[in-house]
Amino acid sequence: MKTDTYWLEHAWLDTNVEPGVAVEVTGDRITAVRKGVEAPPPGATVLRGLTVPGLANAHSHAFHRALRGTVQVGSGTFWTWREVMYSVADRLTPETYHALARAVYAEMALAGITTVGEFHYVHHGPGGAAYSDPNAMGEALIQAAADAGIRITLLDTAYVASGLLTESRGEPPNRHQLRFSDGTTEAWAERASALKDRDHARVGAAIHSVRAVPARQLGVVAEWAASRKAPLHVHLSEQTAENEACLAVHGRTPTQLLSEHGVLGPRTTGVHSTHLTDGDIALLGGSGTGTCMCPTTERDLADGIGPAPRLQKAGSPLSLGSDSHAVIDILEEARAMELNERLRSHTRGHWTAAALLRAATADGHAALGWADAGVIVPGALADLTTVALDSVRTAGPLPRLAAETAVFAASAADVRHTVAGGRHVVRDGAHALVDDVPGALAEAVAALRD
Repeated sequence: MKTDTYWLEHAWLDTNVEPGVAVEVTGDRITAVRKGVEAPPPGATVLRGLTVPGLANAHSHAFHRALRGTVQVGSGTFWTWREVMYSVADRLTPETYHALARAVYAEMALAGITTVGEFHYVHHGPGGAAYSDPNAMGEALIQAAADAGIRITLLDTAYVASGLLTESRGEPPNRHQLRFSDGTTEAWAERASALKDRDHARVGAAIHSVRAVPARQLGVVAEWAASRKAPLHVHLSEQTAENEACLAVHGRTPTQLLSEHGVLGPRTTGVHSTHLTDGDIALLGGSGTGTCMCPTTERDLADGIGPAPRLQKAGSPLSLGSDSHAVIDILEEARAMELNERLRSHTRGHWTAAALLRAATADGHAALGWADAGVIVPGALADLTTVALDSVRTAGPLPRLAAETAVFAASAADVRHTVAGGRHVVRDGAHALVDDVPGALAEAVAALRD
């Protein structure tokens, strides 16, 4: 098997920026990392700038990309935004979803993302009728990731109710949500079990929320994930209305309810976790449940600022996601998590640049079931993201401050190279597999308009 050598002008290794690093790659794995290599070895591919491990987007709804711009018109709330989202979901087919997701995942590759966690709940046709392949929509997403050159964890989502009603029963899905529902979590599990892992894809599970899965059905999803040692994600306390409804029906917070039904644990990630009690934070941290923060979406939807520092201190690993894709920029998500907390607390420096990069890389990949990614060490998946240090945003600081420059000044537009599993997917800012990413996005979004 052929070995390729990449020479990194500057590399973020563990917590330090190292100049002149040679990385040898065989197949999809890093086989050697050598520091202090002052000049590119003969035949090496030169990556100028700061190279970090590939970025992980731990929470995505690919079809939400079609909402960009549209939902920024006027005012409203999460709930009015949701009605616009439904109108896009209503028009998806396996073919249009593949075209959109391929373009969205190509946009992610251009932003340095090498793995996406796709929180997937549009399973069926309009009205809830199953496709001839019940997993046609999920398979479209898996194929789209392959076509865009990145990896995917398909978090197949249980969504069987429209709201809380009783301990055992939820409100029936509305006409939009019929596409999302398998009727019961047992039927969801049967369908999801037909999805198979492959080289670039892993299958995990998700509970849409305690609103969408009745309490007595939560254990079915948790047991399905546990039996496969698969990641399990859940939207958690994103809205105060969710907390109020859960307390009214169950006398418990959503976090307490999930804990009682065996959902929490080290393979589980709560997404958003915005409105938590002290007890909730203790439960999440004590169980090792992760937290995925999505600051650009949380601010776009006016959700609020979650208690990320307290969650991490309690024992909850942090990851980052672009969620509704108001923007696709994991560097911005990392920066926003710190800057949001500064606004809330009136103090600076809650995380170092290295800690924020870890959330964007190793911990994000771990949350998606790729524990062998997100670091530049021998044996790891060969994922490399290079951020330019000579753009109008990044020029000037000393190279030893390159990590701070990347996190606090750079954007997705500064990503120069993306190598995913040993494949050079983005070279000098151009996608190798999708010729015209803006054109592909425009065409795919236009196909979903009225």
